[in-house]
Amino acid sequence: MKIIFLIVVSLIFLFFFIRFIEKKSLYYPLKEIEATPRDIGLDYEDLFITTRDDVLVSGWYIPSQSPRGTFIFSHGNGGNISHRLEKIRMFHDLHVNVLIFDYRGYGMSKGSPSEEGLYLDVEAVYDYLVNEKKVPPQKIIGYGESLGGAVIIDLAGKHKLGGIILEGSFTSIQDMAKKYFPFVPSFIYKTSFNAMEKIGRVKSPTLHFHSTTDEIVPYDLGRKLFDSAPGPKEFVDLQGGHNDSFLVSRDLFMEKIDGFISRR
Repeated sequence: MKIIFLIVVSLIFLFFFIRFIEKKSLYYPLKEIEATPRDIGLDYEDLFITTRDDVLVSGWYIPSQSPRGTFIFSHGNGGNISHRLEKIRMFHDLHVNVLIFDYRGYGMSKGSPSEEGLYLDVEAVYDYLVNEKKVPPQKIIGYGESLGGAVIIDLAGKHKLGGIILEGSFTSIQDMAKKYFPFVPSFIYKTSFNAMEKIGRVKSPTLHFHSTTDEIVPYDLGRKLFDSAPGPKEFVDLQGGHNDSFLVSRDLFMEKIDGFISRR
């Protein structure tokens, strides 16, 4: 009986330890805002948007003088919006308005990150654009970077968008975990971010970017997600690492986004 008791206690401890490691491995928020769009010569508005569950989410709205559309920029799992200035500049050069926001717990946003919380954050940003900025839904393009791809796919499955762009995105947390922790049963993970299950609900055209040498999100998961998208869709191979492929393949990256915007 003592051995059985020790086994049960050990399994319970292991379960909660994995849950603790899961959250620590998934979210890497930084609070300090290191720079703003003004530091790269762009005017912007500081935004604080309240979500449906009363969390205050911080963001920047960077307007274009001749906008061809409006991007909702949903970033990856690390840092905060101040670490995306180079990409903001690239999007601005393509003549789109950009609303980039920090998930709860990131940057100046309140609260603590969670899967459901991130979905509520992006939905609040979408509602702000439609209701406050009066942007027609068909003129909104969701841009999801890595983890942000799952966030944008969730939004696009519930609301009308002009299109979505995914960069280095994956199918689900369970599929990612199999690559890194194949010995851990999938049911243990609390978080899902199951983009694979939701991509079929997306009615918008999709543009998928993935580096063939991505060292963090396996290339085959990006292709698998693309194959499940209903279309119209396009997949573009990039070169470089997970976090710098948009720079390594800058010309191709800009060309494909430019064309995608033009077709909206």
